[in-house]
Amino acid sequence: MPWLARRRLLLGAGLGTAGLLGWGLPGRWPAAPLAGLASRLGLHPPPATPPDEVCIVAPPEPFDPRSGLAPLAARPVPADARCPVCGMFAARHPRWAAMAIFDDGAAQFFDTPAHLLLYLQNPARYQPGRSAQAVRAMHVANHQGGGWLALAQAVLVHGSRVHGPMRTEDLPAFADADAAAAFIARHGGTAARADALRQALPQGLRALAPHRH
Repeated sequence: MPWLARRRLLLGAGLGTAGLLGWGLPGRWPAAPLAGLASRLGLHPPPATPPDEVCIVAPPEPFDPRSGLAPLAARPVPADARCPVCGMFAARHPRWAAMAIFDDGAAQFFDTPAHLLLYLQNPARYQPGRSAQAVRAMHVANHQGGGWLALAQAVLVHGSRVHGPMRTEDLPAFADADAAAAFIARHGGTAARADALRQALPQGLRALAPHRH
């Protein structure tokens, strides 16, 4: 039966637009007969929605030995790589991107340094079988441009007026203290190192962002 005819039949049975989308119906219609009718018409219920904190579209990207890069070297962000913390496409935010590289060479990409640090609190939350102990290299984008910085050497700025891709406070990264100080003079904030942030992540960055993309 054509879709339009099926839709008219259901509308005639008292099932409105909301019902077509989610099998909602007025209280006088029992659910079981309606489900049977929908099944006979070739309609199916919407798939179950996964919990908000679970990301199902951001597995680590395996290492490509044909790339010519060392397994732990920083690499370009694939266009389709999503941040496991928030689900955003990391490649769309080149001045904020970050990555963690595991002992097998696989890389997890992030849209911001803050989400990298959030991820390191509990990698298995986003990818079962992964652990912080297996991370062998971490890189963050130089906020001024010019490529990647090793997270351990980068100077991060917390509490500035410049918001990240999620439109909230974040941690822009700089190559040295002078560059960070110049940014702070214009936009406020304080300089911090990744080791200190991993030990005590500021309250504003501590809550894990749900994946909604």
